[in-house]
Amino acid sequence: MTRLTGRALRLTVFIGEHDRWHHKPLYAEIVHRAHAAGLAGASVFHGIEGFGASSLIHTSRLLSLSEDLPVAVIIVDTEERVRAFLPQLDELVAEGLVTLDDCEVIRYAGRGADDAPSGADGKGEKSL
Repeated sequence: MTRLTGRALRLTVFIGEHDRWHHKPLYAEIVHRAHAAGLAGASVFHGIEGFGASSLIHTSRLLSLSEDLPVAVIIVDTEERVRAFLPQLDELVAEGLVTLDDCEVIRYAGRGADDAPSGADGKGEKSL
């Protein structure tokens, strides 16, 4: 796993929650492949409403039934590593949208009370 701070590339894959890869959720396969590729991080976000190329609105509202809510898989790493991962998406994603955005990463790592700077309250916040 890469520890990343500074310039990076954010890859976002927009798919449907019911999209599958060999009978398992496509978003899970993308995350597992990103992990296996050693990418710095990946997260899946479940949408509550959206539409895509079909122009059909998918929603989670009670009065509307949706069979395929939107899902966004976000992966962040160096540009070189993200671009090297793109051929795997070519294999996996039959229908969806992929975006690439330059970004800057500021990484926060957890620290225990023993690591807190003097004058801090153990949560990393300065005491007044």
